[in-house]
Amino acid sequence: MTAAPGAAEVNPPRGQGRSSARLACVQALYQIEMSGQSVDEVIEEFLSHRAGHEIDGERYAVPHRRHFERTVREAAARADEFDALVAATLAERWSMERLDAVVRALLRAATCELAACPDVPARVVINEYVELARAFFSEREPAFVNGALDSLARRLRAAEMADGADHERPARAR
Repeated sequence: MTAAPGAAEVNPPRGQGRSSARLACVQALYQIEMSGQSVDEVIEEFLSHRAGHEIDGERYAVPHRRHFERTVREAAARADEFDALVAATLAERWSMERLDAVVRALLRAATCELAACPDVPARVVINEYVELARAFFSEREPAFVNGALDSLARRLRAAEMADGADHERPARAR
């Protein structure tokens, strides 16, 4: 069983369904990439053996099941497409392969939500994934994630990002 480093320490409290689903998505996508397990195997493992269970003294939250499954399946199925979208935001001479595996998983999950979940506001997606990046990394990676997701959101959801761009931005997504 391969899990993202530091995963247990950043698990949000029970009851934060979509937030918990986002963390579980990042962990699942990381595990799929690192272990080569199938999407179905990883989803089953998360739902059967992690969600709501205590592992190494930490209780894993129960993620919003539908959001978790939908995001993991879509992000895995469209990984090449989402990687290309993210790569277009990277500085010259940078590629997805140069990014940390957790950052790749985080960006894939977030890009999936921006591209395939119009019911979730873009600013919520950005804020939630920047907060996850802060839980795993120092300021450099969260700032990078914020910039990449802001650029992606402005491309994928231009009208939404243009509406009230200044006064609706979450305080933490800087």
